Order: sequence, then structure tokens, then C-alpha cells
Amino acid sequence: MLYPIQNHVRNKLDISGIWDFKTDPDEVGEAGGWANGLTEARPMAVPGSWNEQYDDLFGYLDLAWYVKKVYVPSCWKGQCVFIRVGSAVYFGTVYLNGVKIGAHEGGHLPFAFEITDKIKWGEENILAISVENVLKPSRIPSGNMPGGEMSLFASTPKTTYDFYPFSGIHRPVVLYSVPQTYIEDVTVVTGINGADGRVKVTVKLSAAAAGQGSVELKGGDAVIKADLVFTNGVAEATLTVPEAHLWSDKDPYLYDLTVATEGDQYSLKVGIRTITVDGGKILLNGQPVKMNGFGRHEDFIASGKGLNLPLIVKDYQLMRWTGANSYRTSHYPYSEEEMQMADREGFLIIDEIPAVSLQMADEANSPERLRMCLQQIEEMIARDKNHPAVVMWCVANEPMPKGFSVGAMSESNLSMEELNFPGKMFLETEIARARELDPTRLVTIVTVMGGPQNWMEKCDVICMNRYWGWYTLGGQLDIARQKLEEELDQVWGRFHKPIIMTEFGADTIPGYHGKPDVMWTEDYQADYIRFHLEVAARREFVAGMQVWNFADFAAVQSIMRVGGLNHKGIFTRIRTPKMAAHVLREFWAR
Repeated sequence: MLYPIQNHVRNKLDISGIWDFKTDPDEVGEAGGWANGLTEARPMAVPGSWNEQYDDLFGYLDLAWYVKKVYVPSCWKGQCVFIRVGSAVYFGTVYLNGVKIGAHEGGHLPFAFEITDKIKWGEENILAISVENVLKPSRIPSGNMPGGEMSLFASTPKTTYDFYPFSGIHRPVVLYSVPQTYIEDVTVVTGINGADGRVKVTVKLSAAAAGQGSVELKGGDAVIKADLVFTNGVAEATLTVPEAHLWSDKDPYLYDLTVATEGDQYSLKVGIRTITVDGGKILLNGQPVKMNGFGRHEDFIASGKGLNLPLIVKDYQLMRWTGANSYRTSHYPYSEEEMQMADREGFLIIDEIPAVSLQMADEANSPERLRMCLQQIEEMIARDKNHPAVVMWCVANEPMPKGFSVGAMSESNLSMEELNFPGKMFLETEIARARELDPTRLVTIVTVMGGPQNWMEKCDVICMNRYWGWYTLGGQLDIARQKLEEELDQVWGRFHKPIIMTEFGADTIPGYHGKPDVMWTEDYQADYIRFHLEVAARREFVAGMQVWNFADFAAVQSIMRVGGLNHKGIFTRIRTPKMAAHVLREFWAR
């Protein structure tokens, strides 16, 4: 899961670009030899969602093939060569020169396969990747659940979640080479002891070998070194950093860490910081911090969910303009380039697996879903564990209980809690696994309005999605304010843990105004956001407010989604601010 880098012993070749592409709805491509090349192919950009690049592919979610011819540099001979795919949604299979190399299930996380012995040196190699994104009840997230076709909220495609299920290769495809015995993994854990910082580094080699190495930390005038002694391919060292320059949202200082062995070297950025909770407060480096910002989506015109570097830069500028310092990767891990930007810019991230709208009433598919959730937790933590920006893992968004109905939680519904005890065990298994893999960060789930309260018990932070004044009590903001106040106070009284409102928002058509301020107007959204921030400001135990959503985004087609968009953005899909953006600046940019 280490991010590929280029240095004097490692090589990296990004082979993203325009690939040959062809759909395979009848699944005849493998038997038909499509891995050796495509006939009647059309061009397709990688990274990018195929649904956004061709109008006839907008609703296509079945199997498709990407093919590209590549040379592997001859100077890489003698090293181990890998292909790495940053994200293929949902199931990707890699072929080289007609030979199947490997497959990966689950989108939004990288996978890599060694291809050393399959390379044709000195001539073109044919690389093929097949991808399918079929919506199935057993998958994470799920789709095509039985029933519901006549529901008022029925959608196309038939997802269980409210964003478009974009398909394709969404992040870069790279070839990289490493020495025969290479650094396979690096884990960095930081701490603070008075004015000093502590950086514990664990290094794992690709082979269970003995040997020597070193670790070096640089920052300002400080250069701190330690030796590494490998036993069975693993070595540890702890560096003490006098008068450490700590990483925070206001001062995101990064050190340069380099690990070296007899034949390999790997470097990454390190931020020294701690994250804990104390009563109703989240503490960053021992000091209270409010996590104010957004739920977001990787979503834009033409690129879909494909990596869009200029958009990342633009979005961070706009988030800072509002005064935000945090966001949640709703509802899947974002690109590694996003994580690196957050480290650099000082954003606090709730990092979330794609377990959105888990259907707890569908017990038949529960074991398979749990297997996939645990896999995604493991892969997400392996990828993002060294990012100082990541302060919390989220293992589910809005799990949907049996007997669900949107309503108040001002009093605990014990019958619903008892009915949904299996769901509680599912979620607590996820939470326990995340804590086992990384005991240094906070762990949470994000709860749905009207769900069982006892699902929150094992969370370090209570994260709540609430829509008082929109889905419930729409157009009645005075009553909605009262209900929100009652619920926040009740949840705090039961759990005495920090609360973050991870979603609250109102759909808003850009440029639509009214007097009075009725629903769907920019004026209503501004009033809605304002009353939430006022309520939160009076409660110290509210440790953050994350508006849903940063920008309008592509959703499924339904009578709730005008033009196929969720219009809850504070910015439009093309990043024009609505009135509510200025309300956020009033509260946050102080």
C-alpha cells in the first residue's frame, strides 16, 4: 500500500492517459481474447468515469475492458516490477500479454500485482484491465435490493445510496520497480512528551531477512537519525525530536522521513501530532479543536469520480475561504493525492470506508458484507495510516436498521435497539477491527436519523446525520431548531462523548430566491445553515459541524433529485458559491 515514488533505486512510470475501451455486456471478452487487444474500440480517459465521457454509457454499469500498449524500460531489468491501479470500481482484473495477473474486489482503494516474469523486454506489452460495477445486494455498497420499485423514492440506477455509482478506473495506473528485497511497508506513530516529539517507525521488508538499515528525520535545522536492525524482515526505531514542531490544522508542519536499507530507500512526509477525546472535546495535541467543514464527494463534470488534480487545488482554496478545517471522505476513501494535500494544508479528515446505507434488515447477505467491510477497513488503514491529517476512521455511514423510520431520537427507543442487536454486533466488529489495526486514532460510525441509539455506544465520537427542517419538519425551521436542541442534549446526556453533526443540509436550486424564504431557495438554505450553527455554538460538547454538502453532485435519477443532482451543495457543481457559503464564512472565518 506504500505510495509509489521515484528515487535513485526505485522507478515509477505513470501509464494513465487515453486507453482503448470496449463494453462487454455479454461477458465474452475473456474467452474472446480481448486481453490481447480490442477491435472497434473507442478512446477512454484514465483516470475517469466512463459514465461521464460518453452519453450512451451514462447508465452502463456492467463489464468493460481497457487496453493499452506499453514499454517497460529496459533499465528496470533485475528489479521487481509491479502494476498498481489506484482504484477500479467495483471489480477489476488485470492481464498482461494475454495472461491473467490478478483481480481485486472493492472500489476506491489501490491494488498492485507483480508482473516481473510476464514482461516482454525490448518490445511492446499489452496491458488489459477489465472492470465491472454491477449493483448487487451482497456488495459494499449495495444495490438492486429486492422490492421498492413502487416506492415514492425509487431511483435509477437502483442503489441504496444517494450518489451516482460511477464506474471505471478512477485513479492513476502506474508501473513501478523496486529492488529484489525491498521496503514493503512503513508504519509511523507519533507522540508528544512535553515539548519533545516521539516518532516510532516500524519497517517491514519483502523478505523475512536479517540486515541493517537506518531512519532519518529532517525538519528545519534538525536532523535525527537511528539505526535499524532487521529480524525476520522487521525493524523498529523510536526517534526523539527535541522542541518538536507539531502538526495542526493551523500550522501543518511536515518533517521528511527517509528509511534506508542496504538496497532500498523510501521517503514520506510525517506530521507529529496526537488526537484524543476528553469529555465533550476532541483534543489535537492536547488542545480542544472544532472539526468544522463538510461532507464531500469526488465528483465533477466529465471526470466523474476520476482523479482531478486542478479540482483538488480549487476545492481546498474554497474550503479555506469558508473557514473550514475538516471534512469527511463521504462515502469512500478519497485519492492518495487528496490525503497528501490535506497533510500539507492542515485539514482534519474523517476517513470512511464505502459502507454506506448498510441494509441491516437483509440478514442473508450480512456475512458477505461484513467480510467486505473488514477487508476495506484493513486496506484503508494500510493505505492512510501515516497521514497526520487522518484523525478518525469511520466504518459505516447511515446503517439502515430494521423498522426504520425518520423521526426524533429525543428518547431512546428500546424496542428498536433490541430488534437491531445483530446490527449492533456487526458494527462493533468493524469498530474493534479498526482499533486493533490502529489504536492511535479515533473510531466512529455515522448514524442515520431515527436509527438505534445504542449503535453509538462503542464510538469515540458521536457522529450524527440529521435533517431537522428538511426531510422532517420541512419549512418549519422554528420547530426544527427546538427538535435539534432536544436531540443534541439528550444524546449528550446519554453518552457524554463529543458530538459532530456530520450531515445537515437543504437542497437548493442555484439562483432561486423567495420571500418568504421557502424550501429550495438559497434564502432557505442560508437560514437553515445559520440556525444549526447557532445551536451548535451554544453547546461545548458539539465538537464539529460538517455541512452536507460541499458542492452539488451527481445522484441517481428520482423525483427527489432535480436534474439528477443532489442540490445540497454550499457551492454548485461548478463551484459557484450559494448564499449559505457566506453564512459559513461569517461563523468560521474569524
